Amino acid sequence: MSDDTSDTTDQTTTDPGEERTDTTLLSGHDVEAELLADWRILFSRLHGRFETGDFATGVKLVEGIGAAADEMDHHPDVDLTYPRVDVRLSSHDVGGVTMRDVRLARTITDLAGRLGATARPDEVSVLEVGLDTWDFAEVKPFWAALLGYESNDRFEDELVDPDGTMPTIWAQDAERHDRPQQRWHFDLRVPPEVAERRVKQAIEAGGTLVSDERAPAFWVLADAQGNQACITTWLGRNPA
Repeated sequence: MSDDTSDTTDQTTTDPGEERTDTTLLSGHDVEAELLADWRILFSRLHGRFETGDFATGVKLVEGIGAAADEMDHHPDVDLTYPRVDVRLSSHDVGGVTMRDVRLARTITDLAGRLGATARPDEVSVLEVGLDTWDFAEVKPFWAALLGYESNDRFEDELVDPDGTMPTIWAQDAERHDRPQQRWHFDLRVPPEVAERRVKQAIEAGGTLVSDERAPAFWVLADAQGNQACITTWLGRNPA
């Protein structure tokens, strides 16, 4: 629920006449222009989910993804579970999504279609955990050591899981206080078209809307006891 609405996925859209190389970072708008119906950009990755219906089909899809990735020398993160396959694409050398990821995404979509798998981009999301603190530098080493996290080279106020499987921790400025109060909160990044529905569902489940002043960048919600969380998207943010 940070007041800082910068986001690496909401950079200025590249000029239509500008050639996009394999090292050009793509914004959310750039990705939308590629018409990747089965994929959503969440932070610095393309996310796809494909329902396979059974484990054997999932294995075939993963094998196909592996072969395609090796051929393109560009390797995704893939999770195989019953009954779905989750895929995350990012160009790690430049720290975000490029045309390499777009090409591999198209190939994976084709592979999934031929196997009869169903794309569910509406189900992808990324959870971050926000820490309200008046001095992140003071506590950052503790949380890094406890969780085995590393500093984010691009953002000083973040700690990241080097394996990419655990939620990112980021720090939000807060006033110094001695009386215990909520200091941790969840930020859930979802596709833009999902956000308002998720907010509505949370309110119907007993929550309250604290603020939609910064929507569609984020909505602040609270449970019945006042504990807050945010639904966030890449829209409505300043260039990073």
